[in-house]
Amino acid sequence: MVASEAPLYTDLRPPVVRFAPSPTGYLHIGGARTALFNYLFARHHGGTFLLRIEDTDRARSTQAAIDAILDSLAWLRLEPDRPVVFQSARAARHVEVAEALLAAGRAYRCYATPEELEAMREKARAEGRPPHYDRRWRDRTDWPEGKPFAVRLKAPLHGHITVDDRVQGPVTVAASELDDFILLRSDGTPTYMLSVVVDDHDMGVTHVIRGDDHLSNTHRQLALIRALGWPEPVYAHVPMIHGPDGAKLSKRHGAVGVETWRDEKGILPEALENYLLRLGWGHGDAELLTREEAIRLFDLEGIGRSPARFDLAKLESVNAHYMRQADDARLVALVLPRIAARLGREPDARERELLLRSMPELKTRAKDLNGLAESSLYLFARRPISMDAAAAALLDDEARSLLGRVRESLAGLAAWDRAGLEAAVKAVATKAGVGLGKVAAPIRAALTGTTVSPSVFGILEVLGRDESLARIDDACATRKG
Repeated sequence: MVASEAPLYTDLRPPVVRFAPSPTGYLHIGGARTALFNYLFARHHGGTFLLRIEDTDRARSTQAAIDAILDSLAWLRLEPDRPVVFQSARAARHVEVAEALLAAGRAYRCYATPEELEAMREKARAEGRPPHYDRRWRDRTDWPEGKPFAVRLKAPLHGHITVDDRVQGPVTVAASELDDFILLRSDGTPTYMLSVVVDDHDMGVTHVIRGDDHLSNTHRQLALIRALGWPEPVYAHVPMIHGPDGAKLSKRHGAVGVETWRDEKGILPEALENYLLRLGWGHGDAELLTREEAIRLFDLEGIGRSPARFDLAKLESVNAHYMRQADDARLVALVLPRIAARLGREPDARERELLLRSMPELKTRAKDLNGLAESSLYLFARRPISMDAAAAALLDDEARSLLGRVRESLAGLAAWDRAGLEAAVKAVATKAGVGLGKVAAPIRAALTGTTVSPSVFGILEVLGRDESLARIDDACATRKG
């Protein structure tokens, strides 16, 4: 098959897509979004989602990074439909393809030395030209015996190569702008450009959905695909994520690993997924989507051409929504390790039960698991509980006097339930001629040691009669200052 006859995969068959991270570091949010888009596209069209670890850079690839990537994808529920492909294990196949091109005259031996290549680059820069290899070995056959050589592609010299990109639109590059890039290095190892093309073909990839930082590689990869006479994938290059200031996303904006959002920031996977989904893709006014809804609605046409801007406040808002929706027992399991770390001990069975009973109210005020842990610490406090400065300042003589009246009213309750507790506290406020907040504030300080918490009636109910009255007694006995 000649290059011009290379067919294009169409959308008439179920797509096969792949996510292909390099294990030289963590899975950052841009990579996670690319994985998500590939996954949703495959599911929407009844296709296949694959994972390839591009670990050919042996000097920088680490097992720890591989483990972190796999763990992060599993946490996000983006697991592949087939076993993971490791690019390094396929080097012999990559070499085989390069040698076939060499035998067919579509690639050639290049004996240029590193010094010669550097001299070419210097000359090109001095003349204001791109520092491309000058093709000096393209048509030669006077090969020096016994000397190492690289294998280069015979890239087209005339015409244009167009990527009919599903996000960016048609992107055309003159063939003269391409170089005869290396397929095999002089030590016989395959290059990234060769490995990617071979692996995509052998894995049956029909659609390549990736960041637009790869767009500059695509024209060169198409030149190689056409030299091989292989079907061309459909390409979709997704704009990068920028910080809120419009600059390239960096660590100061939140460009940290997925595991950091999970372990340090306390973000739920469904919240990060929903946020990343809407970061550069849209469907009308839809904001909060379930996985099932996202699969039903997602397609490439919804991806914008402009870079998306990362907004931490928005992510926190989305996470707060999913915190409120989450199952109480699940949140208890997720937050217990954070509570134990703060306490320096494991909560006992009674305390865990208190936490579960408190969760319906605690989760309504938390924007992440860290905040949930902090707001629940009062449940585990040992008497007399410590108070922060604001709570201690609030408990002046007037506040302790109100607390004494509250204590007397609560002690007389026959049933310790929310309705009765609320009625008793309101009665104290009415009799004292003050607003409910004036009474609730010292109760909150006495019970939690802080001035911010869920409803005091919920706290009273969960702590129970004995613990609640004992904490109020402690607060009434404590002199300010």
